[in-house]
Amino acid sequence: MRFTFIHAADLHIDSPLDALGGKDAAVAERFAKAGRKAVASLVDETIAAQAAFLIIAGDVFDGDWRDYATGLFMVGQMARLARAGVPVFITRGNHDAESIVSRNLPDPPGVMVFGGRKASTHVLEQHRVALHGRSFPAREPPAGFVASYPAARPGYLNIGILHTALDGTRGDHAAYAPCTVPQLAAFGYDYWALGHIHAAAIVARDPWIVYCGNIQGRSVRETGAKGAMRVTVEDGRILGAEPMVLDAARWAHESVDIGGCASEHDLIARVEERLAFVHASAGGRPLALRLTLQGVCALHARLSARRESLVEELRALALRLADDFWVERLVIDTQAPAIAAASRGTDMLDIAALVAASASAAGFPDTAAQLTRLLAQKLPHDLRDACASEDAAFQARLVAQARDLLLGRMDIGGAEQS
Repeated sequence: MRFTFIHAADLHIDSPLDALGGKDAAVAERFAKAGRKAVASLVDETIAAQAAFLIIAGDVFDGDWRDYATGLFMVGQMARLARAGVPVFITRGNHDAESIVSRNLPDPPGVMVFGGRKASTHVLEQHRVALHGRSFPAREPPAGFVASYPAARPGYLNIGILHTALDGTRGDHAAYAPCTVPQLAAFGYDYWALGHIHAAAIVARDPWIVYCGNIQGRSVRETGAKGAMRVTVEDGRILGAEPMVLDAARWAHESVDIGGCASEHDLIARVEERLAFVHASAGGRPLALRLTLQGVCALHARLSARRESLVEELRALALRLADDFWVERLVIDTQAPAIAAASRGTDMLDIAALVAASASAAGFPDTAAQLTRLLAQKLPHDLRDACASEDAAFQARLVAQARDLLLGRMDIGGAEQS
């Protein structure tokens, strides 16, 4: 007997997108709608695949609903699956734990939400599948949470559904329900459907321990295609897990080497070519891009001086390609060539050196901190939020940015006078 099931997690329905809201309300609205579109695509693809069942391994919601519209949307999507005869198995995670989501609506027939008091098992006799799961009763699950899962049922394909960070070493995700691969393998299950980590990964294949990732990226830290896993089973054995792309909008982080660009015209041409490639790679989806300029470039100081106007030029360039293509941030990570620094006037270098020396003056930490705050006020607007830190490494970076800004403005002023 051969069949397919879908493993999804971390839907985060109606998650706010604060990262874009402060920059452009229209773009933020498009991305906010993308979350619901991704859920609808998940249901579409599950039905089209004639899947035996759908698993959602935690964080269906992003927290307590602001109103019932969030819950009604989810009920409507689950009802579509019920009408198609596809059962759904859900565990709650840290974002939608039983103690967090205070509102409630009746689930359609065929939707089974695992309880949080202890792990339980649901059996699908038609497919000889035993599904084991447990919801988070609170944002912080109790000790022994994973240990409460039951032993595998002989003669069945055993699937564990768990919201976890495993050993807590995966990115910046909090270590909820910590466990290890050997601990999970010891249960004797055939497949562990994991949620919580937003990057898809096949952690192990014997047994299968799989993160499907989230279905829609929520910030520039969650770049690239997002979706779920389509898992194929034959004669009680997992044959493979294949990613399904479901996201309705996309985040990207792209670096462009502008080394050797002698003019801003050359820079714009090189960036425009890369923007066209990145936009095509998104498959027509709304796209928010963080763009980093790198390389040894004679334009280095000048770029720092006119950074705010440059980012608006690049945003206009992206909007020429599509009205839903947004440059979320510009990062200038270029370096000035040594020959360019040597050719500058002595007065410019003396002023830059004075700024640097003042901020890092040994034995005068208060003076350095005061100068750091003063320099922060002169930075471009979208860099000022980063100025909360006053550690030495941050001060050194800030001084370097101020030096480049100063030299760049002198360079621009000299060019205008000549």
